Amino acid sequence: MTRYREIERKFDADPGMPLPDPSGAGGTVSEALESKLDATYFDTADAQLARHRITLRRRTGGADAGWHLKLPAGQDERTEVRLPLGRATSAVPDALVRVVRAIVRDHPLVPIATLHTARTERRLLDAEGNALASIADDTVHGRRLTGEAVAVSTWREVEVELLDGDRSFLDEVSGRLRDAGLTPSESSSKLARVLGDIAAGPPPATPDAMSQAGRATAGAVVLEYLQEQVDQLVMGDRDARADESGPVHTIRAATCRLGSALATYRPLLDRDRIDPVGKELKWLGQVLDRSRDVEVLHRRLGDLVAAQPDELATGPVGRRVDLELGDRRRGTHTDLVAALEGDRYFRLLDALDDLLADPPLTARAGKQAHKQLPALVGRAAQRVDRAARAAADDASPQARGQGLGEVAQSARRARYAAESAIPVAGKPARRLADRMKSLQDVLGEHRDALAARELLLELAAAAHLQGEDESPFAVLAALERTRAIDARRAYGPALRKASTTRRRRWTR
Repeated sequence: MTRYREIERKFDADPGMPLPDPSGAGGTVSEALESKLDATYFDTADAQLARHRITLRRRTGGADAGWHLKLPAGQDERTEVRLPLGRATSAVPDALVRVVRAIVRDHPLVPIATLHTARTERRLLDAEGNALASIADDTVHGRRLTGEAVAVSTWREVEVELLDGDRSFLDEVSGRLRDAGLTPSESSSKLARVLGDIAAGPPPATPDAMSQAGRATAGAVVLEYLQEQVDQLVMGDRDARADESGPVHTIRAATCRLGSALATYRPLLDRDRIDPVGKELKWLGQVLDRSRDVEVLHRRLGDLVAAQPDELATGPVGRRVDLELGDRRRGTHTDLVAALEGDRYFRLLDALDDLLADPPLTARAGKQAHKQLPALVGRAAQRVDRAARAAADDASPQARGQGLGEVAQSARRARYAAESAIPVAGKPARRLADRMKSLQDVLGEHRDALAARELLLELAAAAHLQGEDESPFAVLAALERTRAIDARRAYGPALRKASTTRRRRWTR
């Protein structure tokens, strides 16, 4: 599987319209290359990929015949994932399905359209013969296979794809095409043009974004934030399945932010609908936490061992750490992928879509956001102080450890709540979020150091039973104990800063 960065612009052209001489943008023009391209596009029956501006096709003809999955990546830009044609013509390769699983879920991918394109392509070359861009003049015959009846359409389209040139060159070529009478295409892809309204889908049932006083409503701000986090969850799903570097971070952060928002803004939302979703987000968060904890521990101990003398880093200590945590990481990743392939996860995604399509807003959500959100953020911040007081009253070390975990969770919720309020509360919200993050980081360091020490002591015991020298593990465990003590000392100042910030502006 290979990935390409594609930057292109599309223009509509009338049949028979002459194209301007592209050499006017600089350089020379290659000989025209003519080709016939036949593509079958796959999607769910209700075009969920197309609604997310994603296309998945099997195309024959041309130099890049194969399976192509195109993902939006910015203005005029997409990431194209390619696989060879293979033998199957109607079964989408599993490697591509995994990339879009969070969107299609457990719905089958079926042929949704066919396109037959007669292409005349030229390349714009610089003085050294480097290809700066290509111009493809396409006559397209599209056939939609979904909906009430098969629909056929024909049109002419011109694509300008940037190759070795920069965006200023793309602007120059695009300007010449517009001056010649071509118009920028309103469709994001050929498939979107064939599908028409099917690709757009029904408009979301969003509330009136403005109150009578002309300010954003609390409900509108919260829904926009929820939509952003759902988008991040879907994006992070791709990396989590692939086990890429830092795979869990994006999906885990989005899951935590969604859960925090539903809890913080509960007075703005119908609890009968959001509480079950919050419960399922908590389940997903626990699955992701297990994977995250092993990732962090592996990276932490890897760095710790690497910082030691060579004989320690490359000897049995480093090998035993890698063996133990490598096995754990593979196990947690297998569990994570199993959860992401399960019905429970797919139904959670469905429920999040339903919340955004039919928002369960209360009457209070229609009030001004700049008055409602700070009060609710203030309540979330107060939970940190209450959790800290409870932890201070705990008698046993185990109870205090659990209490500090409650403080960390409360700080995380307050941080995310403050971040969500930045559009209406500005710098005070950002400052509160920063203070809560600092507190969260200190407690996270304390927790991770204790977990690392515990594992090192376990490895020391295992080494002793096998007749190996356990002292290197004991040395590393002592280092982690020192880190935990340092973090515990930093906890008090971090808590005071967070509490002071909350009391100054966020007491409700």
